[in-house]
Amino acid sequence: MTLSVTNTLTGEREDFEARGDDVLLYVCGLTVSDDAHLGHARLWMHADIMHRWLAYEGYDVHHVENFTDVNEKIAARIGEDDLGDDEADVAEHFVGDVIRDMRGLNLKRAEVYPRVSEHLPEIIDLIETLVDRGHAYESNGSVYFDVSTFDDYGKLSNQQVEELEAQGNESERSEKRNPADFALWKAGAVAPETAAEHRDPDLEPLTEPCGQTWESPWGEGRPGWHIECSAMSMTHLDDTIDIHVGGRDLVFPHHENEIAQSEAATGEQFARYWLHVGLLQTEGDKMSSSLGNFFTVTDALDEFGVDVIRTFYLSTAYGSEQTFSEGTISEAEERWNRLERAYETAVDACDSPDARTKAEAAGLRETTDEIYENVRAAMNDDFNVREAMAELLGLASAVNKHLDEADEYDYRALREAIEAFEAIGGEVFGLSFGDSGEGGDVSVAEDLVQLVLDVREAEREAGNYDRADALRDDLAALGVEVEDSGDGATFRFE
Repeated sequence: MTLSVTNTLTGEREDFEARGDDVLLYVCGLTVSDDAHLGHARLWMHADIMHRWLAYEGYDVHHVENFTDVNEKIAARIGEDDLGDDEADVAEHFVGDVIRDMRGLNLKRAEVYPRVSEHLPEIIDLIETLVDRGHAYESNGSVYFDVSTFDDYGKLSNQQVEELEAQGNESERSEKRNPADFALWKAGAVAPETAAEHRDPDLEPLTEPCGQTWESPWGEGRPGWHIECSAMSMTHLDDTIDIHVGGRDLVFPHHENEIAQSEAATGEQFARYWLHVGLLQTEGDKMSSSLGNFFTVTDALDEFGVDVIRTFYLSTAYGSEQTFSEGTISEAEERWNRLERAYETAVDACDSPDARTKAEAAGLRETTDEIYENVRAAMNDDFNVREAMAELLGLASAVNKHLDEADEYDYRALREAIEAFEAIGGEVFGLSFGDSGEGGDVSVAEDLVQLVLDVREAEREAGNYDRADALRDDLAALGVEVEDSGDGATFRFE
């Protein structure tokens, strides 16, 4: 079954036609000016699922995702708390946090995470090409893209040039030929009044121009926002890429401008398929750092755990908006617990003396046989994770039904169900079935927990019940649930 995707460029569902075994995938990454929140993580997670599914289907995925580490929002935080005294230090602080969050979410690593600050030569070369070809012009040390020179401007967002509002701030607008022209290069550093637009009003204002600058043919300055993604994508992938992924709020102006500057420079199509992830809503608005209605990735991982968060995202297709609330995250927690329990009980039953060679669970075998085909149909239907997840939950129900009804277990059926959990739930969905996660060696963790339980039992035998209870509480705080019985203590990871 062929993968079909909803291409924002055409507004239609299209069959994905690869140009070979390689897929060039570019993801618009984060401007590292604040802590990453669950809205950012929704984009990351769906891009991760796309990467995983394409790899599962046999493609060699070349995944590039940038860090925007040069931006007015970053410069505006200079001197705040312990973030650092220059733009590079502030950016470095948040890049470290973002990488930690990405690893915590069990995302597959991109092939490379390029940063704007590392690609100034490529950015300047691209701007020079646009100037030489008559698509850009210099004005007072800045360089602007002339949208009137690119006939297809507006094709992604379905807008007409004459209907567009002016781009950029007031000082930029006075320098431009057309209101819709956008900056490729900005003269000088970040002006104090520009930084003030993004700075906490309770902090002491910045009184001098701030942020990094570089020498260029047009004088000292900084790259505009949009030019970076074109330069980094072309540097690490190709002039034409297969899939460009980003948030729906970036369709205009960011992605529209990427197309214009890239195709004007190369004469080639920039991206063949544009896939846009819907926004994460909370309290009736999109989750946003500027609105202050966000839940950071770090806090969410601490409170809910990676598997609950991933299960939450897997409940809604990437192109739809999703709502984060106490109710929706509770539903995700219930679904993950159901999957985890079914997997663990299947493992326990398969490894028990009650698992027999000649026992036969027709219902479980049929469900397991069908799940691969049904998941493939769902995922090839525009990465329909909601339907694919329903199939995995159906497998959990089939496992539970067999174990509840049978006196002797069907070994082969259980083994195949376990493999399906690990292949689909682990490899495709990135959930922590078996050793599918990237977080470490589970067997080592189990040995360490057992060692603590042995110490706890010794304390109980010595009559040190307070100490024994404290060890149990410490394990619970680490996510280890301990159950005491007449046969001794058992445990499970929550």
